[in-house]
Amino acid sequence: MTKLELRHQVGQLLIMGFDGIEMSSKLRTQITTLQPGGVILFRRNIEQAQQTYALVRECRRLMQTPSYLCVDLEGGTVDRLRDVVAPAPAMADVVATRQKKLVRKHGRILAEECRTFGFNVDFAPTLDLALEASRSVLTTRTISRDPKQTVMYARELLKGLKDGGVIGCGKHFPGLGEANLDTHHSLPSIKKTWGKLWKEDLAPYRDMRKELPFVMVAHAAFPDITKDDTPASVSKKWITDILKKRIGYKGLIISDDLEMGGVQSAMPIEEASVETIRAGADIYLICHNEEFIWRSYEKILTTAEKDKKFARLVTDASNRILAMKKKQRKILAATSKAPTAKSLDKLRRKIWEFTEEIRLSADAVRQG
Repeated sequence: MTKLELRHQVGQLLIMGFDGIEMSSKLRTQITTLQPGGVILFRRNIEQAQQTYALVRECRRLMQTPSYLCVDLEGGTVDRLRDVVAPAPAMADVVATRQKKLVRKHGRILAEECRTFGFNVDFAPTLDLALEASRSVLTTRTISRDPKQTVMYARELLKGLKDGGVIGCGKHFPGLGEANLDTHHSLPSIKKTWGKLWKEDLAPYRDMRKELPFVMVAHAAFPDITKDDTPASVSKKWITDILKKRIGYKGLIISDDLEMGGVQSAMPIEEASVETIRAGADIYLICHNEEFIWRSYEKILTTAEKDKKFARLVTDASNRILAMKKKQRKILAATSKAPTAKSLDKLRRKIWEFTEEIRLSADAVRQG
């Protein structure tokens, strides 16, 4: 695993999404050729329980190294499995109970959902602060406007995910709490001083730097810090100088989806894929477009072949990924049986009962 040739090192740096609900010949060729470090599924890929399980299993089979099998599963508005299982509560609703044990239980239930279909990575929790500027964008995905509260409950969710054999991810560094634009479509420019960012938005990453397996970097500009409109996801200042050196984070760093408008407005996707690695990210995420995936992969490969300094960055990132996968080998090697009508009904009941427990507990808090 530690002596991959360059083209497979480049593959390790990619987590890719795709169209369709089954393994097509084109997708099989793409995964077999690129050998990505992982895949991510969305609601467009998830139609039925057995179909989803089979698709994840086939993706895993085609990858020669242990694979990150990823999904966005927060509950509430971000819940890719709601249609094949049941809607899970939003993080804000769970936190409204003010009970750490229920947040941890939330994590365990999300992990059980993931594992039912073969996923081993859940891109949660959201560490963005619940500030007024982003309320219409982030809605119920955030934990609190208070960094200490955010850390306390995020820790419990991560523990719950880990209890269930699933790897979590803190997002969206440096923080989208002050972003009034959706990074899926636009590049927010957040004008906030270094002192306030360090005390507020960066506090979860500082306090949890040894606990987060992944940190996902946002497509947002912070002109007071970088002196320009460079998205954090392609900024060496943010990724290497601040996240790695100043904060001391040693886990894996992943860009948010490079197809999103927040970074596409700044540069073409091929350039973004190179620049996020050059900035210090280990993994770049491209969630949909087949052509974008091929073009970005080829751009990173040809750049590494021509530029020895960049090639070292690729090799170092690949080695970090493989070393982390070795530490996580039990989670990545774990498999589950195909879901049945009986096992799905049991899981649905668990989610429904948990949702009712959350409602009653939150009502009790509101009533004093």
